[in-house]
Amino acid sequence: MNSTRMIPCLLAMAIALLAGCAAMPPKHQENLCTIFDQYPEWYDAAKESQEKWGTPPHILMAFVKQESAFHHDATPPWDWFLFIPLGPLSSAEGYAQAKDETWEEYEEEAGDFFNSRSSMEDALDFIGWYNHKSNRELGISKWDPKRLYLAYHEGRGGYRRGSYKRKPKIVRIANRVDWQAREYGAQLRQCEHRFRCRHWYQFWPFCS
Repeated sequence: MNSTRMIPCLLAMAIALLAGCAAMPPKHQENLCTIFDQYPEWYDAAKESQEKWGTPPHILMAFVKQESAFHHDATPPWDWFLFIPLGPLSSAEGYAQAKDETWEEYEEEAGDFFNSRSSMEDALDFIGWYNHKSNRELGISKWDPKRLYLAYHEGRGGYRRGSYKRKPKIVRIANRVDWQAREYGAQLRQCEHRFRCRHWYQFWPFCS
């Protein structure tokens, strides 16, 4: 096999291997402590995103729960014409349900071309980046899950125009995200000590 044909094959094998290693959705999605007990590396990724962009872990994880229910390969429903499938309703994909054009913007500004929408670490970084831009351009607090989610779902232009005001379903979903974030926040306050400073290189007084 020549080298030009080998490269696509190697890429396909790498993608298949990564898909096989992808994390299963958490067993108990209503409790952030049990989620982080099952996947403590997700706590690390959420804290890294917070340190970089400012959105706290409980809000980041509430976004992921709403967008994909923690399925790494989540995609939107398909559009149909009679019995003929026309394809997904949008290009949204992965944990954060990031659309192609927004993901490309993220890669150009803050990520790299090896980021993956099926990686929790990259998805949390993406959400943090998007919320940072919503804060900077729209003045939304990074601790306001409802308004952050409205801007995330409608786009910053749509939020600025108030498009969500004509969409009661979206407002209900944003309220649900707000409630879930507050629940996650209360839970995390009770258990965060289990995940903070658990690595051998994290020790007092540099970590507490």
